[in-house]
Amino acid sequence: MATSSGDNFANNNCKVVYLKNGSRVAVAEYGAPEGIPVIFCHGWPSSRTMAELTDDAARKLRIRMISPDRPGIRDSSFQAGRKLLDWPPLLGELCDQLGLDRFYLLAISGGAPYAFAAAWMMPRRVRGVAVVSGAPPIAELSDNSGLWKLYRWMLHCYRTYPRFSRSAFRLARPFLSLRPPPPGQRLLLKFLQPCDADVLRDARAFNACFESQRQAWRASAIGVLADAEIYAQPWGFALEAINVPVRLWHGKKDRSFSFRLAEEIERRLPNCSAHYIEDTGHYSLPIRHMDEILSDLIQS
Repeated sequence: MATSSGDNFANNNCKVVYLKNGSRVAVAEYGAPEGIPVIFCHGWPSSRTMAELTDDAARKLRIRMISPDRPGIRDSSFQAGRKLLDWPPLLGELCDQLGLDRFYLLAISGGAPYAFAAAWMMPRRVRGVAVVSGAPPIAELSDNSGLWKLYRWMLHCYRTYPRFSRSAFRLARPFLSLRPPPPGQRLLLKFLQPCDADVLRDARAFNACFESQRQAWRASAIGVLADAEIYAQPWGFALEAINVPVRLWHGKKDRSFSFRLAEEIERRLPNCSAHYIEDTGHYSLPIRHMDEILSDLIQS
């Protein structure tokens, strides 16, 4: 295992772990260093520092929050042709190197498929899973109306015009990798519903959500694209086969993924408890309720 001190690792809680095949995984840690281990599965497009959202709650609850960049994201090595089921073996090797035998998983938004895959493939190591504002198995949907309009458009382009879709990602990268000035941040918040915009006026919350996105784009459009394509593909396992305890948290005002999609996931999971929160959206749920989410997770 090696630690980098370069510019990309300005925060002293970031390090690089080298796997047996020579690839690297960049990891950030939050919370209590000697606490209960919880692996954070970041959203899309996002990266490891999204887990800053958990830092205060993790410290209170004595949780060690470990947040890796997925392959091709930010400072982790790109893995050509990867599938969702390539993630659990990588995660297992990472946890071996970190000296973790058993651990919990916390997934936000696009991290959900990765947490479900690890729970399915590593039931002896995963003690429990919390999925917050989680992405559903999109390839299985017969009706896409529960997805945000932008996601429906991206899915249509991916399936109908794949070359255009890939080119659009590359063209978007120079713009999405820029840090928006304060007027741009305020404009961005106007596109969100009030419950989400209110919590993101806090600079720390805004940076955790959007700076982690910017850094993902800054590193590589190819990595962000590869991550995106996985959502449109079959997961390779059934939700019904997951026996690890799962806690679902979803805001009833979530516009990225309707809470009706979360209700369908709840019905399919054998060992699941769900919390549907009034007057919260995609961002406001994890920001406002992280203490409750983590406390509930470590009791599962």
